[in-house]
Amino acid sequence: MNSAPLSGLYAPSLALVTDLYQLTMAYGYWQQGMQDREAVFHLYFRKAPFQGGYAVAAGLALAVDWLENLHFSEDDLAYLGSLRGSKGTALFPADFLEYLRGLKFTCDMDAVPEGTVVFGNEPLIRVRGPLLQAQLLETALLTLVNFQTLVTTKAARIREATGPTDQILEFGLRRAQGFDGGLGASRAAYLGGGDATSNVLAGQRYGIPVRGTHAHSWVMSFGDEIKAFSAYAQAFPDDSVFLVDTYDTLEGVRQAIHVAREMRANGHELAGIRLDSGDLAYLSREARAVLDEAGFTNTRIVASNDLEENLITSLKQQGARIDTWGVGTQLVTAYNQAALGGVYKLAALRKADDSGWDFTIKLSEQVAKTSIPGILQVRRYLNEYGKPRADMLYNTAEPLPDTITLVDPLDITRRLAIKPETTFRELLEPVFRQGRRVLDLPTLAESRAHAQREVQSLDPSIRRFLNPHSYPVGLEKSLYDYRTQLILDKRPVRGA
Repeated sequence: MNSAPLSGLYAPSLALVTDLYQLTMAYGYWQQGMQDREAVFHLYFRKAPFQGGYAVAAGLALAVDWLENLHFSEDDLAYLGSLRGSKGTALFPADFLEYLRGLKFTCDMDAVPEGTVVFGNEPLIRVRGPLLQAQLLETALLTLVNFQTLVTTKAARIREATGPTDQILEFGLRRAQGFDGGLGASRAAYLGGGDATSNVLAGQRYGIPVRGTHAHSWVMSFGDEIKAFSAYAQAFPDDSVFLVDTYDTLEGVRQAIHVAREMRANGHELAGIRLDSGDLAYLSREARAVLDEAGFTNTRIVASNDLEENLITSLKQQGARIDTWGVGTQLVTAYNQAALGGVYKLAALRKADDSGWDFTIKLSEQVAKTSIPGILQVRRYLNEYGKPRADMLYNTAEPLPDTITLVDPLDITRRLAIKPETTFRELLEPVFRQGRRVLDLPTLAESRAHAQREVQSLDPSIRRFLNPHSYPVGLEKSLYDYRTQLILDKRPVRGA
């Protein structure tokens, strides 16, 4: 057993960030001589999170980094060689491990850029390449994209609630699901619209601005608010935000003003006060009045305490005078949805004689879980103002008809005819070709700006939290018809 389980976790090789069944399938493909058959997989989710109308795609940059460093190290191979089946024999034979030793990523990958708004059943990533390789990517791609997309979407919703001018500070590291969960959540929160984080490692690794105040323990260690605030002001004369609710919130505001006057006399200004408990709507209004009356109209009011988009919306409606929102637990844990539920499904496989494609489909007792066959692309049609109008999934391996009709995959009566002159853009962009990266990734700040433009491009009826309007996403009609026929072929009529 590794005696340093934390420091040794993120070794140069992360090939074993996978489920065992990916490796057992890989061995089975290899044993059957199927490892190099060309395959196409799609990564997508079925339903937008938080009962919302959209999601914001994220995680691509992390996936690219993982893929560019994908290899099986000697330690990886030694561990796999030590695994035993139920009869005590080696689970993976030595010649298969030798095959893994020389394995190189050679797939094509297309993906939706980070920060793009996306909807159910739309591929966020399309992988095309040798079956064994494409299969091995499933678990890592899902864990990266699912969590990043979930938290990024949560952050976008919080930004929707606060409005464009308020500041959002992500304060969630202490409540995150471990170090990696905290680091990933800080990145996703910034991508989705946050302004800064308390997570110093995220600041170092991702260039996210870092912000912080002080804890109640700081005030308690001095035993007196004026002493505590004065000491903090001495340490940070131009960056002080005082936490005022250790004993009595409004009295704490007055004590903060007392110290703020001393700061001003020395040429400095109090940056803000923080409220962390109680009736935030009432207390923020009262605090704002006291600060303004004392001449501290530019002192910001920071609020924290289990904030999320619905509570922030309510506080705004109550007239809260909060201009900086410290959001922690609810954001980094993506409350109240534990996971995005993204899936990775085989959609096409080269025929054994290389004469063409077999387009594959996964059926289910639940209609919503039936997959979509083909080598899919997502085309976003735009209205006359350049805003999203509808999205179409189509099979790139087949020619498009002259007349385009979109059909809802769950309801054939919901159809939409697209005029030939309608402008559009294709969402899936080339990222890898034969294992070589062909895309210059944007910076995190650039993806963040893209995300904010994308969300604001949606109609407010789609962005609203309660019963959002359903954005039109349909299959191109010939793909819908082909999928329907495949379903009927795979599930024939049974006798009584």
